Parts: sequence; structure tokens; C-alpha cells
Amino acid sequence: MVEGEAGARRVGTLTLAGLPIGNLEDAPPRLLRALGEARVIAAEDTRRLRQFASRADVRLGGAEGARVVSYYDANEGRRTDELLTDLREGRDVIVVTDAGMPGVSDPGYRLAAACAEEDITVTAIPGPSAVTTALVVSGLPTDRFCFEGFPPRKGLPGYLADLAAERRTMVFFESPHRVAATLEAMAAAFGADRRAAVCRELTKTYEEVRRGGLGELAAWAAEGVRGEVSVVVEGARRRAEETTDAELVGSVAALEEEGVRRKEAITRVAKETGVPKRRVYDLVHGIVAAE
Repeated sequence: MVEGEAGARRVGTLTLAGLPIGNLEDAPPRLLRALGEARVIAAEDTRRLRQFASRADVRLGGAEGARVVSYYDANEGRRTDELLTDLREGRDVIVVTDAGMPGVSDPGYRLAAACAEEDITVTAIPGPSAVTTALVVSGLPTDRFCFEGFPPRKGLPGYLADLAAERRTMVFFESPHRVAATLEAMAAAFGADRRAAVCRELTKTYEEVRRGGLGELAAWAAEGVRGEVSVVVEGARRRAEETTDAELVGSVAALEEEGVRRKEAITRVAKETGVPKRRVYDLVHGIVAAE
């Protein structure tokens, strides 16, 4: 174990470092500096990490070089124990995946959780995320959302049925050859008219965002989709009979506090709840009394 300035023995620090999801220019200076100073790097794909470092003109570990080890699904259990040993002995460890943040549908969570249990410092170098990137370009509500990762290959209809009433915007990852089938299943579970967006090759040269109803998108995807794919699906709307007058007025007020003009706020609340716009207007302006 490494000794500190006062002779005290210290443990290392685990850093989860986000790599660009496509565009090399999205790599922050802090990430490049950390990779150049690293002693131990755990990478989902060591070859891809070296290719990234070469394109970014970074020498991993600087003149002394870094020990680069693979860290992927198949060896995550065994490698986690090895990396914990490094940390206990005072060596700092950086974890990177092929793209995006470690631990988000990629290796990293298990090691971070183990470090938390042992009170080993865990920090992060934030980077681009396909989750939030897809969300903000989808054109769907961003105030409340959830990330569902990759839908299961088995039991997909039941899995989606459980999400049919989810009111938050949902973000999924999906492999290109399964997108069409997944969209068809979503259309069946959520309704063909439920708004969604298929985002492919985000931040890359051939970036594309396709928006529409799930049924329309499923028909489009049947022709074939290529590249890295994220699917963003609108949450379920509350039925008019489930929304109280007080909630309607409160929703408009909340939007106004965020800077939305009252007219637009009323329109948005009416659309999201299915309550007639005139009813919302009258409630907000006190023309009718709330029930």
C-alpha cells in the first residue's frame, strides 16, 4: 500500500471516465490529461481504447506507461477483485468503456458498488451520454424521464406491458437488427400513436433522429436500421378523469415559474392531460370554481 505525505497508508481512488459516444472532439481536456497520467486503466475493449488514445494523441500513462487491462461482462467478476486489490494497495484506477459512461449499461457498476462498501473514494470524469443526448434531441418531454437500458430478448411483451402506464419519458438502447421488432412490440403495448424518436449514430457523421408514432417508426425500421441506436418513448398521458382541477392549476403555475408564458402553459397542460383547453383556461383565470 502506498504511503501518504505523513507516512499514513492510503488507498487508491476509482475514477469512472466517460468517453465520447462518437465525436472525438467531445473529449474534455480533463479526460485526456487523466489518461495521460494513469497507472491502471480498466477498459471494456483495450484495442478500442488504444485506438481512441492514438486519435486523441494521448500516450496512456505518459512516459512510464499505464497498465491497461480488459474489463467487460465476461470477466467483470474476476477483474473486479483484482482492481479492488490495486485500490487497496494505493493504486488509482480509471475505468472506461467503448463510449459513454461506465456503469450505464456497461461495466463499472459492480466495482463502484464494491468500492462504496469499503469506503474507497469513487469519482467521475463526466462525459457525453447517449441517454441524455437522445433525450434532448427527441423533442419529447425532458422534465421527468427514466432509463430502461436494453429491453429483454425474452418476455418482451410482458416487460413492455408493465411500462405501459409509465408517465415519464423512457429511454432505451437497442441493437440495430432488433429495432424493428422492438418498435412493433412497443406499438402493441403502448399504442401505435404513442410519440417516440429513434436516434442513431448520435454525434457522428451520419447522425439521424427519426420522430413519429411507434407504429410509423416500426414500419420505417422494417427496411433496416444501422449504427448505434437509442429509442425515446413518450410517457403515458394521464386521462382527463384522473386529473383534479387543483392539479391542472398547479401544473400551469409550475410551468409559469419555469418561464413559460401562461398561454403556452395552458396549451401544454391541456394537451398532456387531455382536458379541454377552455376548461384549463377557465380554471386558471377563476372563471369557474375548482371542484
